[in-house]
Amino acid sequence: MSTIAQAHERIDLRTSPEIKELIVRAATTAGMSVSAFLLGTAQERAKQILAESEMITLTSRDWSAFAKALDNADKPRPKLSAAMKRHRDWQQDKS
Repeated sequence: MSTIAQAHERIDLRTSPEIKELIVRAATTAGMSVSAFLLGTAQERAKQILAESEMITLTSRDWSAFAKALDNADKPRPKLSAAMKRHRDWQQDKS
């Protein structure tokens, strides 16, 4: 199966002559068409931005605190249990 995507969508953009010349020079230097250069560069940058926004980096101290919180997640929570019971009772009273 080919990893090259078929072109189905179009993106139009406007730029200054200086930026266009810069992009054309870079694409030519890379041996690519302007479209391939722009798409490849934009795709890599998009992946980088999304990876940075979707990844959490923790210090070892923060990781330890996170792991400890997960370990303590199953401990009884009396106030939460009481609130859930009140909610169940309230739901039954509505019926």
